[in-house]
Amino acid sequence: MFRFLDILASSLAMALEEFRSNKLRTFLSLFGITIGIFCIIGVLATVNSLQQNVQNDMKKIGSNSIFLDKWEYKPNVEWWKLSKRPAIKFNEMKMLKQKVHSAEFMAFKIGTNDKVEYEDNLVSGVTYYGFSEEFPDIQKMDIGLGRYFQQSDYDHASNSIVLGYEVAEQLFGKAENAIGKQIEIRGKKGNVVGLIRKQGQSFMDMWKFDNCIIMPYGFLKTMAKEENASPMIIIKGYDNVSIAQLKDELTAAMRSIRKLKPTEEDNYSLNDIEPFKQLTENLFSGINTGGWAIAGLSLIVGMFGVANIMFVTVRERTSQIGLKKAIGAKRSTIMMEFLMESAFLCILGGAVGILLVFILTLIISSFLNFPIFISVGIMALAVSICIAIGILAGIIPASIAARMDPV
Repeated sequence: MFRFLDILASSLAMALEEFRSNKLRTFLSLFGITIGIFCIIGVLATVNSLQQNVQNDMKKIGSNSIFLDKWEYKPNVEWWKLSKRPAIKFNEMKMLKQKVHSAEFMAFKIGTNDKVEYEDNLVSGVTYYGFSEEFPDIQKMDIGLGRYFQQSDYDHASNSIVLGYEVAEQLFGKAENAIGKQIEIRGKKGNVVGLIRKQGQSFMDMWKFDNCIIMPYGFLKTMAKEENASPMIIIKGYDNVSIAQLKDELTAAMRSIRKLKPTEEDNYSLNDIEPFKQLTENLFSGINTGGWAIAGLSLIVGMFGVANIMFVTVRERTSQIGLKKAIGAKRSTIMMEFLMESAFLCILGGAVGILLVFILTLIISSFLNFPIFISVGIMALAVSICIAIGILAGIIPASIAARMDPV
């Protein structure tokens, strides 16, 4: 063990001495390693962070949730055909609750867009949402100040409202000033009882809570016709129930409720986030492949550069090698020294690449609303790649050094 540590320390010292005595040559040779590690770690760190962010957004929406709607959430659909479908009704949700036993929660939603006024301040393009009682059990929301709705708010269709953070800021200057105020929405007064914590942008910002006002379903119904307010039923299944099983049960129940004949097509859609999940996985896979391709080319160039350094090093240290062999150094010892030195040089180049990625993550994170991080697994992968490239680059020069004649 002590012998191995001695060889390790000696190899590290020689690698650092090589860098100090031939800075430009070593830098140019290691530049390919730096770029390769920068590409690999940069792409992996960015993709992993994006995937983590998307997964968190999916959890917020509900990975086992289904959106029962008139429309289908996918491209290339026949919109003219879907427009003829009947709108989803609140009473249908009541009947589904009795028929569908795989559903843990169901919530009805209607929504529209309009302006919001407070004294002389006016905010346009605000989304109005009207939800039924069980929506918070499906879609988690963080209330920063105040409270969410109570059962009495739903029972009496009260004019209590919860404001999104950006809407509150534009109306009151400071969002925290919104609680207890009374605002005007479509000619009616709404009492602000709660403020949603700032959400920020995300890849799956389905609800855009920062720019919305939320109210009980019954209150919004007094201002907008249900069938014209994009009605939807959101269903969350039990954790042990698959999406396919929940869809089958909902299909049977909805066809029964709407009295569809066996030959008739469904006049509703059961949407979930699985297609988007597959799309993002394919996208991230493509980005990873591209990053590895660019990095692979850079690493190959870097490997030849390191091999060139090691060939020169062997030639410069011919007398040292002969002296070591003359006093009894084994071939394996000589070979191990050069392989370790080659690996250390690659690790040095990789360290510069990781440092550049770290700086890049700080810059990108300052512009985005979620952090980009370098995980321990990615760091371990970078070190492993550097060691592997170092061994491959140094194996031929090390073999030549090990086979030299002591004379």
